Amino acid sequence: SDAICNFVICNDSSLRSQPIIFNPDFFVEKLRHEKPEVFTELVVSNITRLIDLPGAELAQLMGEEDPKLPGTNSTASGFFRSLMSLKRKEKGVVFGSPLTEEGIAQVSQLIEYLHKNLRAEGLFRVPGNSIRQQILKDALNSGTDIDLDSGEFHSNDVATLLKVFLGELPEPLLTHKHFHAHLKIADLTLFDEKGNKTSTPDKERQIEALQLLFLILPAPNRSLLKLLLDLLYQTAKKQDKNKMSAHNLALMFAPHILWPRNVTANDLQENITKLNNGVTFMIKHSQKLFKAPAYIRECARLHYLGSRAHTSKDDLDLLTSPGSKELQPLKSQKRSRLDTCHQEETQQRTEEALKELFRHVHNMPDSAKKKKLIRQFNKHPTALTPGSDVPTSPAPRRTRSRSFSGLIKRKVLGTPVMLERKSRDATPEPERVSKENVHLLQKCGSPAHMSQAKLKSLEGRKEESCRRMRAHLLSKDSSSL
Repeated sequence: SDAICNFVICNDSSLRSQPIIFNPDFFVEKLRHEKPEVFTELVVSNITRLIDLPGAELAQLMGEEDPKLPGTNSTASGFFRSLMSLKRKEKGVVFGSPLTEEGIAQVSQLIEYLHKNLRAEGLFRVPGNSIRQQILKDALNSGTDIDLDSGEFHSNDVATLLKVFLGELPEPLLTHKHFHAHLKIADLTLFDEKGNKTSTPDKERQIEALQLLFLILPAPNRSLLKLLLDLLYQTAKKQDKNKMSAHNLALMFAPHILWPRNVTANDLQENITKLNNGVTFMIKHSQKLFKAPAYIRECARLHYLGSRAHTSKDDLDLLTSPGSKELQPLKSQKRSRLDTCHQEETQQRTEEALKELFRHVHNMPDSAKKKKLIRQFNKHPTALTPGSDVPTSPAPRRTRSRSFSGLIKRKVLGTPVMLERKSRDATPEPERVSKENVHLLQKCGSPAHMSQAKLKSLEGRKEESCRRMRAHLLSKDSSSL
């Protein structure tokens, strides 16, 4: 879908050199913060279009019911979970606490340091020094400044501490509510020509489903997940140095970011492979997963710009400002202006070509071909005529005939003006007749429907009137002589 770009004139010279950052998900984020219920309904309706979620699992995804996770029915596991929750309450400000912006700011120091030290062999797999890790952990909890580049800490210390932080969160980074949805996404496969499911994963649908699912994650979880997957993606790109592929990294992080808390491998059983493969897929395609699908962007944009009922006061003032009745995309306005200019230019070229053609015809010597071409010009009133630009010599005036035949024609057929009017009629006549004959034709019907006798009588009357007229004219000439 096309993005709307706003051009702002900045009078502050100190800000003109700053890069202009355009967020294509601006309206998506705006809708998420201002109308979370509308946003959630929009996203979840598209998630259910891709994966089949029964009523209970859909209610868990929406937060209407507590998630039912593997191993929760066991009394021992319930006791173990409550014991672990008591231990977490004794943790510090960052480690073991619910995810906050402050915690993300502290942990982001670890991620930035690891981005500069991705070549260490066995990164995230080889444990570091426990004493150095405890010192670093206490510093992060207390909020003191840490200089990780001083050489006091090793990259394996920092990598292990990052896994500890994720493992001590009260719930996995991808949350308990989304657990069943991730299992269903792992089952998305292609269909063959007969409509049967195959074992080949449908990557496009999986990416789309993850994009939607990440949109309804809590904002702190989504921010940290993006930082983490970017780090793991860059780590896997340097697997020739650190020997850590995307699958190896998934085995290290799936228990911390996706597995439900306080469950064992026996509780998950056959789902372990799905979960590990799901994290592997996230690492490989992490650069695509945090972009909203195009149709979500368009729905969010239309929610604010497509209807005045959904706009804020500032947007409404912008829409009703003088000189702009409705907001139109800049690209469509530019396209319409280009089309108009192109049409005007084409019409101008056509007129110039017609003028040149008529000048050429007008300068030709008098001939039957020249008369034929001029008649063709006159047949098209929309074409350029010589009366506007090209001066033409007046046509020679025809001399009036003084012969008896000319007088008879003018008396019988009428004046030249009447001849021109009759020639414009759409229905052609077999021959010119006098007024008396016209009146007789109106009484008797059209010549096509008249009998042969009536036609002969009409011709006889016509000849008789001609003889009378000729005799009258002869008598007048003889008397004058």
